[in-house]
Amino acid sequence: MPPPADIVKVAIEWPGAFPKLMEIDQKKPLSAIIKEVCEGWSLGSHETYALQIADATNFYITEKNRNDIKNGSILRLTTSPYQTALQLHERIQSSSMDAKLESLKDLANASRDITFAQEFINLDGISLLTQMVESGTDFGDLLSFTLTAFVELMDHGIVSWDTFSVAFIKKIASFVNKTAMDTAVLQRSLAILESMVLNSQDLYHKVAQEITIGQLIPHLQGTDQDIQTYTIAVINALFLKAPEEKRQFDENIVDILNCPLTEMAHILAQKQLRSIILTNVIRSPTPINDEMAHQLYVLQVLNFNLLEDRMMTKMDPQDQAQRDIIFELRRIAFDVESEPNNGGSIEKRKSMYTRDYKKLGFINHVNPAVDFTQIPPGMLALDNMLYFAKHHQDAYIRIVLENSSREDKHECPFGRSSIELTKMLCEILKVGELPSENCHDFHPMFFTHDRSFEEFFCICIQLLNKTWKEMRATSEDFNKVGRVAPLVFQACVSC
Repeated sequence: MPPPADIVKVAIEWPGAFPKLMEIDQKKPLSAIIKEVCEGWSLGSHETYALQIADATNFYITEKNRNDIKNGSILRLTTSPYQTALQLHERIQSSSMDAKLESLKDLANASRDITFAQEFINLDGISLLTQMVESGTDFGDLLSFTLTAFVELMDHGIVSWDTFSVAFIKKIASFVNKTAMDTAVLQRSLAILESMVLNSQDLYHKVAQEITIGQLIPHLQGTDQDIQTYTIAVINALFLKAPEEKRQFDENIVDILNCPLTEMAHILAQKQLRSIILTNVIRSPTPINDEMAHQLYVLQVLNFNLLEDRMMTKMDPQDQAQRDIIFELRRIAFDVESEPNNGGSIEKRKSMYTRDYKKLGFINHVNPAVDFTQIPPGMLALDNMLYFAKHHQDAYIRIVLENSSREDKHECPFGRSSIELTKMLCEILKVGELPSENCHDFHPMFFTHDRSFEEFFCICIQLLNKTWKEMRATSEDFNKVGRVAPLVFQACVSC
C-alpha cells in the first residue's frame, strides 16, 4: 500500500553524524519537524536550527517551499537563517583578512537564498557592504566577493535601489572607468550599474554623469565575452531609460568618446562603437553565447526604435520642405533639373508631373504626398526612397525606368512597393516595440553599416523588383508578391 500523499521519505544530514532516514508529515508545522530532528541528535535550542536542501543551492526549507520536498530528497540540518546572518554579519568585519575573505565567500553563496537574504538585510547588512565598498580598503578577492554578495542580495528586490548614495555610485563607476581592474570586480560593477539604471530613473541620471563611451570601449576590445556582454548591457540600459529628448541625434556633439552616455542616438549611430562590436564581438573566434546574443538583439532593437518617430509621422501635403523630397525623387529619376519653372502652361506642367508620378509608382498621381499620410510607415518610407535614390542612384533609376517602360499591368510600382516594404520591415524588426526578455535574434548585417535600416531597404527593394519580374506579376498580383516579401527578408539577412 503506498504511503499517504502528505508523507515524504527523506534523508537528513548533520555534520559528524550518520544521516537519518525519516518520514516527514507535511501536515505538521515545520518547527515541529525541526524539533523532532534536533531531539534525535540530542540538540537543544531547536529554534536556532533549520533545514536546507543538501545540494549546490543550499536553499532553506520554509513553510512556503516545503512542498518542493520529494521522496528521496536529501536535507541538511543547519543553523537558522537568522543565526547564520548574525554570524556572517560579524565575521565579515573581522580584522583577519583570511577570515574576512572566507566569510565573504560564504556570504556571497548564502545570499542567493531569499530567506537568508531577508535576515541579513534586516541586520542592515546592505549598508554594511556599501560602507565596506566606499571605504576603499578592500581590493581583489575581498572586493569581488563583497560586490558579489551585494548583487545577490539586491537581486531579490527587497531593498530599493533609490537608497544608495552618490559616493557609492561614484565608487562603483570608478571600478568601471579604471583601465586595469580585476575581472570579477569589473563584471560585478557593470552588473550593478546596469541594475541601478534599470531600476531607478534618479540613478540613471547619476550613472550617466559618471561614465562615457570612451571609458566603456576598452572593455569591448578585450577577449572576455562576459565583460563585453555586461558592457553592452550597460549601454542598452542607459539608452532604454534615457528621456525621449536624449534619444534624438544631436549633430552638435563633436567629442564622441567623452560625450555623456545620455546622448545615446549619437553613440549608437557613430561608426567607432559599431565597428568595435563587429570586430571584437560578432567576428570574434569565440562563439556568441545566449546572453551576448540577447544583448546584441536589444542593441539592434533600440537602434531601430530611433526610427519610430519618422514611422509615426504623417506627411503634411502642404509642407513645402516635405514636398521637395518628392520633387527630388522625380528629378533624380528623370533628370528634369534643368526644366524651367515657367515652361509651358500650368495644365501642361500638371499633366507632366502626373505622368512622372505615375511612373514613380505612387498611388495618388496628382498629389503623391497623400501616399505618405498612412502610419505606419509615414515619412520613414519617403526617407528610405530618398536614401535609395541618392546613395544607389543607378539602381534607383534602373528600377523606375524599367517599370515605366513595361505595360501598365506588369509594372512594379516603386512608390507603392517602397511604402509596403518599409511597413513590412518595421513589423518584422518590431520598430517601436520594447525588446523581448527572451529573444536572441540579432542580425550581424545590421552592425556592418552606419545606415543599416536604409541599406537593408535598398537591398530588399531590388530583390522585390527582381521577384516581381521573375513571377511575371501584374498589378493584381501586388498582394501575392507582398506575401513573398518575408522570404526576401530572410534572403537578405542571410547575405
